Formats: sequence, C-alpha cells, structure tokens
Amino acid sequence: MSHTLAIVTVVYNNYTILSNYFKTFDVQTDLDFRIYVVDLSDEKKDYDYPRYVTYIPGKNKGYAHGANLGIHQALNDRYNLLAVMNCDVEVPSQFVEKLKKSIVSHPLSLIGGKIYYGAGYEYHKDRYTKHDLGTVLWYAGGINDWRNCVTNHRGVDEVDHGQFNQFEKTDFITGCLMAYDADTSLKLGLWDEEYFLYYEDADYCERAKRTGVSLYYDPSVILWHKNAQSTGGSGSTIHTQYQKKNRLRFGLKYAPLRTKIHLIKNEVGAFLNSLCKCDE
Repeated sequence: MSHTLAIVTVVYNNYTILSNYFKTFDVQTDLDFRIYVVDLSDEKKDYDYPRYVTYIPGKNKGYAHGANLGIHQALNDRYNLLAVMNCDVEVPSQFVEKLKKSIVSHPLSLIGGKIYYGAGYEYHKDRYTKHDLGTVLWYAGGINDWRNCVTNHRGVDEVDHGQFNQFEKTDFITGCLMAYDADTSLKLGLWDEEYFLYYEDADYCERAKRTGVSLYYDPSVILWHKNAQSTGGSGSTIHTQYQKKNRLRFGLKYAPLRTKIHLIKNEVGAFLNSLCKCDE
C-alpha cells in the first residue's frame, strides 16, 4: 500500500503566518502529501495557496470543528495517514519523510514530535543566549498532572542538549502536532467540538488511552512553533479565557473525584467573588 499523508491545519484570521509555513513544505524530501487548510476566519481573504493545498472554508465553530472538517475530507479522499498540526510552525526538509515512517511503524497509535520554540518566540526571552535560539524546547513529551488537572509539557523552556532524544510512550500529545493512521481515526472518531479552543487535544489523548491506543513521543520528528500566534500570544485574554474554561470541562470529564471536587469549589469561589465585586 502507498502511504499518503494528509496534513490538516486550521487558519483563523492570521494569514501572515502561512508564508513561512508553506516555504518549509516546498522543500520536503518526500512530496507525497497534501495539506488541507481549513479557513475559519471571520472575513476570509484571497491567498495564493500552493498546488499541494486543498482549501476548505468553514464557520468559526472552534478549532476541533476545523480539524474535523479537514479529517473528514482527507478520509473521503482516501488518505491513510493523518496529521493535525498548527500552521504557526516551520518544519525541516525531512519532516514528512520521518513523520510518515513513524506513523507506519506504530499503527493504532498517536504520534507527537519534538517541538522547539521558533527563534524569538520563547516565553522567557531574557533567559537564553543568541546561540540557544531555535533549540529551546516547547514540548518533548507530555504529562497529565491529575492533582491540578493540567497537561504539562516535558522539557518546556529547557535548551535541548539531547536529554529527550529517546523514542518512548508519553501521557499527552499536544495538538500542535498529532499524527495517526486512518484506522486510529476510525476507532476514536472525531475531535470533541464542545471544547471550541484548547484541551481538545488532551481530550482526544485521554479517549485514545482509554480505548487501548498508545501515545508516543518521537524526537526524530521536529518542528518549530511560534507559540499561540493565532490567539494573540501566550497569556492573551482569549488564551487565558479558554484555557480556564476547558480545563474545567476536561477535569470534570476525566479527573479523579478529589480533583473534580477541588475544581467545582474553585469555580464556585470565583463566582461568589465576582458577585461581591459587583456589589461594591
């Protein structure tokens, strides 16, 4: 069987990030791929997409909705390898080749790669030398902290010295890049659109584990991420708002009972505080 890769990426208003994204796909060593660009922008603009792009316009019903539109079309087009990824990234020339190899070698699995901050997009900008830029880790495997109901990125903000170069199982894969075969997609179904933005990847991972699907971190699959550029940057109002809301949704769905009680108490406390401020 010929292994053909469909890459699904969602665009929302920020078209400026696309040029560098596509430049890195223009020079791939393996050209047997297609990118499905799902455009959820409020006011869609004309863009000169490369020949390997299938354009799908849609309404802004959230990131998971956009991902599902692309996945559905790719499966209809009979692609047997899938990757959902951000478009605020750049990839090396062997990205497609190595990603396809990893998916094919690990059927019925979810695959994540080694993700660096794009140079200049580090969260702690004063912590690194010029030589470090482009080698600061954003994700090198994931860990679910059920006590606090957060998904942690292993190695985040560390300079890469090869400390996470081992292929291994992981607990959480970020939606910045999540890859799998068509059989896995058919087994797990589509992404949960109730999340709208953030934690939809954590939900998909947890659903996978509870269905017997393994999660793997593959350090040979590399990309550079310009963190949160589609939502105003890390720490923006929209970023914080949806992180908080969907952390609660995710926790109430999957977390241990003690954590669920803690989340509910915090939510009630925050609501009461807001009432008190309104009365002042």
